[in-house]
Amino acid sequence: MIRLPCQAGAFYAGSLTSLQKQIEECFLHRLGPQRLPQVGAGSRTLLSLVSPHAGYMYSGPVAAHGYFFAALDGRPDTFIILGPNHTGYGSGVSIMVKGTWKTPLGDVTIDNNLAQLIQRNSELIDIDDSAHKFEHSIEVQLPFLQYVYGTSFKFIPICMMMQDLETSRDVGEAIAQAIRGKNAVIIASTDMSHYVSQDQAKIQDRYAIEAMRRLDAAELQSTVETHHISMCGYGPVSAAIIASKQLGASRSQLLSYQTSGDISGDLFHVVGYASMAITT
Repeated sequence: MIRLPCQAGAFYAGSLTSLQKQIEECFLHRLGPQRLPQVGAGSRTLLSLVSPHAGYMYSGPVAAHGYFFAALDGRPDTFIILGPNHTGYGSGVSIMVKGTWKTPLGDVTIDNNLAQLIQRNSELIDIDDSAHKFEHSIEVQLPFLQYVYGTSFKFIPICMMMQDLETSRDVGEAIAQAIRGKNAVIIASTDMSHYVSQDQAKIQDRYAIEAMRRLDAAELQSTVETHHISMCGYGPVSAAIIASKQLGASRSQLLSYQTSGDISGDLFHVVGYASMAITT
């Protein structure tokens, strides 16, 4: 199974050299870390990243903060990437357990053994390739990983149409059980508030970010509902929090928060972006 990119030339640049340059510009951007990443020999305290998934022009500098942090932390073997389902295709929670995903930077292989273990641990995750064919939330994370780590990693894509707390708990617990003792990192792909004013986005997103800082998945879910926050990946983030806590998480820190308005200047219809790290 070869999954071709659906966003190359759209959400991110479509050729190898232009994409490498675009990612470097995200790291060096005034809203980015302003340095290029170097993979360290860290003690591997990182359990999960929260990362945005809009076009790199808008969310790339915020995403770069997360991948800069991840690079310093060391070199994982596998990334489990959780993303919301924007297309409506596929099962309620869909995993691919085999195959290769292509991007302009090369091929990334699915960790077959670990993906099958996660699926077996869950009561809700279905093996379903169709949900992934046109979904961008997972795809846009891969070029950043390829830029930082080259070809030395595998990944597992999990697409969540169902994002309620019960589903998130099932997914998070299945992941934690499968990766305990393994050299793996979870990435929860989400954007924050959508198409509201800059001021409203900052107020609403602060509520969600505070719940994420407290590593409280139930609070995040209730906060999103109570404050009508149009955060598209609250389920993936909830699952990452649940898994991380089972794996010994003690801290969640905000690495960067910006909006599309900070790039475009349009402060009336913005999308919020957050990069966060959950560590032991």
